[in-house]
Amino acid sequence: MKPDLAKLGLGSAQFQTGAGGHLRGRSPEAEVREMLGAAARAGLGFLDAGAASPLVEQMLGAGAPKPSPMKLLVKSVRGERGADAVEDEALASLARLGLASAQAIVVQSASDLFAPSGQALWARLQALRDAGLFRQVGVCAYASDDPVGLARRFKPDLIQAPASLLDQRLLLDGSLMAVKQMGIEVHLRSIFLNGLVFLPPDRVPAQLKGAAGRLSRARRMIAEGRSDPLQAALGFALSRPEADAVIVGAATAAELSAVIAAAASPPPDLDWDEMALDDPVALDPRRWAAA
Repeated sequence: MKPDLAKLGLGSAQFQTGAGGHLRGRSPEAEVREMLGAAARAGLGFLDAGAASPLVEQMLGAGAPKPSPMKLLVKSVRGERGADAVEDEALASLARLGLASAQAIVVQSASDLFAPSGQALWARLQALRDAGLFRQVGVCAYASDDPVGLARRFKPDLIQAPASLLDQRLLLDGSLMAVKQMGIEVHLRSIFLNGLVFLPPDRVPAQLKGAAGRLSRARRMIAEGRSDPLQAALGFALSRPEADAVIVGAATAAELSAVIAAAASPPPDLDWDEMALDDPVALDPRRWAAA
């Protein structure tokens, strides 16, 4: 079955460092413009601006096709700055993006909702939605945040959570399906597990030695299935019934072209369950990615 590219979304987290002017002698603005055009032509359904800098938001606003066929998501600022600051920055983001409204505003971390300012943050974001500035309010969660409990307590319109062929915790335990069955959109992120899916066995960080055997087996299974890590990771995520969207990052137009080509291919016939990692260090990039 051909994947539905409307489920695929482009994240902007890598734009600042990846789309640099040294690439092919081009400006960051030109690179971003080409990426956004390619995403729109391919039929990608989402553009996740994330917690982008003002400069990146301006590039997105200038480079995106008008009207953009993609649903745009932005992240809210941290709630400890106060509800007025949250609203002011949300309005500033829309202005930099050249939009009167956007699809969703998403809380950067579920922990923000449990801080002393959490209730005021959530109430203000809901007010922005009710005023028509955003159509949805969402939360970005980790596996340790109990997405099901989060969904029951706050009733967001969408939840973004990590899930991949290597990190299947929230899929195997039924959490994301339970969230979806509540009528809440599920957006998968971190589908490459911070690039771990692409690393050959001899380049796996030393602190992940507990997962090295499983990683080697996954790479071998992908190769034996006549696939590659990019196609396998995308095929797995896009084929998940829980996923309403799959957000991926790309630093350049060439990288995005490779992602689109891999995503448009039929998913490989692989034993996905056998690729899931159970090493707690490997499953938490915050513990190893910066090492």
